[in-house]
Amino acid sequence: MSSTPLRATQAFRAPALAGLGAALLFGIGALMIAFLGDPAGRPPVARQALAPLPAPPPEVVQTVETRRPVEFTEPDTDIEPTLSGVPETFQAPTGQGSDPAQAEAEHARQTDPDALVAAPLAGLTTPGPSGPLPAIGPDGTRPDQAYARPWHGDPNTPMIAVVIGGMGLNRAVTESAIDELPPEVALSFAPYARDLQSWIDRARAAGHEVLVEVPMEPFDYPNNDPGPHTLLADAPNSENSRRLYWLMSQATGYFAMTNYLGARFSTSEPALGHLMATLEERGVSFLHDGTGRRSTIEAAGGNAGARWGIADRVLDEDPSPSAVDDRLLTLEALALQNGSSVGAGFAYRSTVDQVARWAEGLEARGYALAPPSAVMARQQAERSGSAASATSAH
Repeated sequence: MSSTPLRATQAFRAPALAGLGAALLFGIGALMIAFLGDPAGRPPVARQALAPLPAPPPEVVQTVETRRPVEFTEPDTDIEPTLSGVPETFQAPTGQGSDPAQAEAEHARQTDPDALVAAPLAGLTTPGPSGPLPAIGPDGTRPDQAYARPWHGDPNTPMIAVVIGGMGLNRAVTESAIDELPPEVALSFAPYARDLQSWIDRARAAGHEVLVEVPMEPFDYPNNDPGPHTLLADAPNSENSRRLYWLMSQATGYFAMTNYLGARFSTSEPALGHLMATLEERGVSFLHDGTGRRSTIEAAGGNAGARWGIADRVLDEDPSPSAVDDRLLTLEALALQNGSSVGAGFAYRSTVDQVARWAEGLEARGYALAPPSAVMARQQAERSGSAASATSAH
């Protein structure tokens, strides 16, 4: 029997079996890709409902007023001001309790001639809806006088004042500012800071006069929200008063309040005037950081009869050391020109470092570093004198 038909049959079957095997392998491969995904990186082809992708985060709006660095987005919640440099045997005075920061402040007052008196002073508070509010004493003593840092420098020397804000939100920077900056440099504290009164006690014990910040409406509010007690340009006076009283009652010992943000609020002379009038009733000064409309701030302060001031320069819109140095030199030029100047900075590490270095040689360069209260008093007297001269001229 010939083998040719058999070989022909085998030759036919081989490709057929090979094709069947390839088809099976292709099918198995397709199923694996469908459920497990393609090793080359292509997505599975299984037909199933897909969950919608999460929406992208909203775009962060950057404005001149957004000055809080990333590390300040949340206050410290697990640490408190600590005792530094107080002997272990030191006992807190009667009535001071066991608060270590308060004990440290009292100890500093006993040993440091720069230390300011403990707050609150008798007769300078009154009960408020959210806590004690500052008040003018029965003898006419104002909180902005009693809690200011005394200054007895030469009035003919160009005076420069510096305020560093955002204190109390970052422990390391706040401690550095209290310990490293000259006592003439004022510190401005965020009202939402944890242990606010303890921080203020420590600052005053180191000789720094203190301000408390008032969150005010920026142009991009509420995308840029300074907090639940923000004063709003179009809010009724009664609502802004309620929020302001809460802010004022969070601590004592401050001589003035200052704005945090507030470019939108500062365009409203009625709202700003109501704020200044309320502070004047309480014997508290107001210092604006200068980021709003200067003419509106001046008009509101003058009409309210308030004690107020405006910083001449923000020191750290660009917080790089060289930029801060340039702004400090500008303060010197303005002081030479006008007799005094005020700079406002924020709690950046670079700001604290550069101000500390700059202040070391300031007196040798012919300037006086003065507390803001002294410069504001000088400027207030100059405004009053100018107004009197204008009145007599007419």
